[in-house]
Amino acid sequence: MITNYKVNPNVGFGEVKFGIAMDSFVEKYGEPEEVDTIDEDEELDTMILHYWKQGFSLFFVGLADPILAGVESDHPDTELYGEKILGKTKKDIITLMESNGHTDYDEAKEETIGKNDNDLRVSYDASMMDFFFREDNLVYMNFGVMVDDEGKIEKV
Repeated sequence: MITNYKVNPNVGFGEVKFGIAMDSFVEKYGEPEEVDTIDEDEELDTMILHYWKQGFSLFFVGLADPILAGVESDHPDTELYGEKILGKTKKDIITLMESNGHTDYDEAKEETIGKNDNDLRVSYDASMMDFFFREDNLVYMNFGVMVDDEGKIEKV
């Protein structure tokens, strides 16, 4: 079980580092509650392991030996740059990111069927972080690293 919900951009999530093999992660931290597969890319498959009760999902990328390449968290203890971030406003997150050297971001309205029209995504492409807001409060975020065609993490 993961006990540390600290976001480490380009490194990992708490004690879990990007690049860990999916089998190794499951062996150490346990079976997920649900698994999804995305196979839109001929070069790389993506398996998403959902740990709903623990408040996160992990994205493993690769054909033969999938490695951890992304995390999505809605756990209330999710921490970024020393601050718990869930529930913060868009302005709070932008200020936190700016104070840590991230100034270039994009905003987009999220299209969710049957959901609130006030959903918004703020994305920092250079650091591969996305923040999702509902009614101007952060409800979840995701972050990750790029993986090349050989299933290896690309340097940022």
